[in-house]
Formats: sequence, C-alpha cells, structure tokens
Amino acid sequence: MRILLVEDEEEIRKIIRMNLLMEGYEVVTADNGLKALEIAQSQHFDLMILDVMLPEVNGFQICEQVRLRNSRVGIIIVSAKDTSEDRVTGLKLGADDYLTKPFNLEELLLRVQNLIKRSNEDTVKSLESYSFGNNSINFVTYEAIGRHGHFQLTHKESLLLKLLIERQPEVVSRNQILQTVWGYDVYPSTRTIDNFILALRKYFEEDPRNPKHFHSIRSVGYKFTP
Repeated sequence: MRILLVEDEEEIRKIIRMNLLMEGYEVVTADNGLKALEIAQSQHFDLMILDVMLPEVNGFQICEQVRLRNSRVGIIIVSAKDTSEDRVTGLKLGADDYLTKPFNLEELLLRVQNLIKRSNEDTVKSLESYSFGNNSINFVTYEAIGRHGHFQLTHKESLLLKLLIERQPEVVSRNQILQTVWGYDVYPSTRTIDNFILALRKYFEEDPRNPKHFHSIRSVGYKFTP
C-alpha cells in the first residue's frame, strides 16, 4: 500500500513516516502543498495523509483538487484546526477522516489501517467478477467471455483490466499502470502497455479499430468505459 504523507513540520513528518514504514507501507513525503499536488498527479497512492497548514497550497485545497480527479483514494486530514467548522469543511471537500493535533500515533495508525482495509474490501468484493456488454470476466479464475467466446486471460492482462475497470471513469496514467501492474522494479516500455491494450480490444471490442470500451487518451494514459 502506498501512502502520500504531506506535513511541513519535519519532526512530525519523520515520526509518522517511520511508523508507517514499520507497519509495512510504502511512504512518499512532501513538505509543501504545491509539491504534494505535483506528486499526487504523477503517482498512484492508496491513501493520503494531509496537514492543513501548509506552504503554498493548504491541505483543504489539496483534498479538493485530488478528490475531483480521484474518487477512490483514501484521505485523512491531520490538523491543529479543531473547530467543528474545520471538520465539516474537510469532510465536505472529500476527506474520509479528520484527526486533530496533538494526536495519539497509535490512533492514526489504526485509522490508516481501517481506511485501507475498508477500501480493499470494497474493491475485492465488487471486482471478483465483472460484466459489460456481452463480455464477462472472472478475476479469481482469469476466465473470460469475449467476442470470440470463452478464453483465459493472463495474469498481467487480468491486473490491467481490473485496474482500468476499478478506476472508471478516471483516466489511468501510464505511470500508474507501470506501478500497479508491473511493480516498481521492472518497467516495460510504453509500447508493451499499448500492446496489452490492443489485446484487450481484440478480446472485448466488437470493432477493435473503433473501440467503445478501451480508450487511449493522448499523452496521458487509458480509460475504460462500460
């Protein structure tokens, strides 16, 4: 699980990062809001922990902008602003949780764990199987029905298809595909991803040359439409 931690106080940032690493999470940090937005737009994260009082762009603004583009990433706001108005503002802007400073570190870790667990359970539950048009996929067995009948998906094809489906209607960047499907150590060429998309079109599109489901977004990535 990847977490973006945005906190401008160095000591607090180091302590939270260290404890998240000890829990087995991969942690990327930022100390100002503008940098955080740049990172959030170029990488995939399962959860974001946002301080409110940040240089350049505050945590509320980050939350709002991220949520406009990504409806699934978990967001926890951690702030010294503890009024009910601030809590309501954070939640209205799309945060899933709001924790005020000073806080118990164990409580933060439990909230992170619960939010990620809930997100994973929802994803697994909804994507054990999926159907669109005359197509269907079983993500447990990798069995599928496409325009030529029954066939078997490869592991990578299944992962890519599942990623595109669970992120709809968002555009999934090539970078997100590389990180999620191929991992962080072995990156294929962009052409490899293109070939996988072409394969999915041949499997599931009535007319692969005029796709209705698997769209290439120029200079960005790919998008699935049921």
